[in-house]
Amino acid sequence: MKRIFLTMAIAAGILVGCQTNEQNPSTEPEVSASTLQKAEKQCFANDVLEANMAKDPSLKGKMENIENFTANYIQKVKNGEVAARLVDGKIQIPVVYHVIYRQASENLSLSVLQDQIDALNEDFNLQNPNRSAMPAEFAGVEANVNIDFVIEDVIRVENSKKRSWRPDDSMKLTSSGGSDVVNPQEFLNIWIVNVMPYRGRQILGYAQFPGGSWSTDGVVLAHKFVGRNQRTATHEVGHWLNLRHIWGDGGCGASDYVADTPDADGNSRGCPTYPVIECGSANMTMNFMDYSDDSCIYMFTEGQKARMDAVFAPGGFRATMAD
Repeated sequence: MKRIFLTMAIAAGILVGCQTNEQNPSTEPEVSASTLQKAEKQCFANDVLEANMAKDPSLKGKMENIENFTANYIQKVKNGEVAARLVDGKIQIPVVYHVIYRQASENLSLSVLQDQIDALNEDFNLQNPNRSAMPAEFAGVEANVNIDFVIEDVIRVENSKKRSWRPDDSMKLTSSGGSDVVNPQEFLNIWIVNVMPYRGRQILGYAQFPGGSWSTDGVVLAHKFVGRNQRTATHEVGHWLNLRHIWGDGGCGASDYVADTPDADGNSRGCPTYPVIECGSANMTMNFMDYSDDSCIYMFTEGQKARMDAVFAPGGFRATMAD
């Protein structure tokens, strides 16, 4: 059941899916606890996007159309030609969890899943507990996104053969030992798997941007990075709502299509001490779309909010969630 509380929403999209490259379970390596503990923050959403563009060159034109639509909408809001959502208006997004586990410890309890929802609601409603560290320079662009998340359903799938998963969307298919998407035009689907080692890295999560196939629409998280003090879900839901990495996945001058996020020369790591100067300005290392430690990220900007709002506009990719 979908609930929504707002007066006016917005529109846009982008796209992604994933190449299917299922590993043979018998050849997948076991992943040790020490390997997980050493995992650096690694989002794979942009890598998946690039793989899909290589697989289907037509995606490039679709993405350009989505970006043009988003930019035109934001300009119309600035010109007063259309109304943005009211400050007190909220969208409530129902979440369907798909918990795919091999061991009992990976079969996350309902309380842990609710803890993750609580963390999302903090982050998208200006309630993150670490906001007191906000530099004065960025306080004026901090945004309340006004989105609430609620658990709609939890689907549990035991897969005793699958030691690990690749970022190839196989966990989104019952036919490959995962779980099929549920009503993606109305629900945010979140798949939780045991581990995702890939190309020598440990993937914490990845998301499909607006515009991709409905059959694979949603977010994937490794189970160790789900819970009350985890922000991987916030980062990936940001991608699901059409946000790019804060450094634009390039160096100085690369764009995340947001005017009020300063240029950065690359992603941040650890808990940087403000200010970190790159590209002639202080980095917004505390933005949810950077790679700083979970305890050191705590904000979205008004420009990022505008992009997220845009996907809910009449004609937008996720407009049915705002009906």
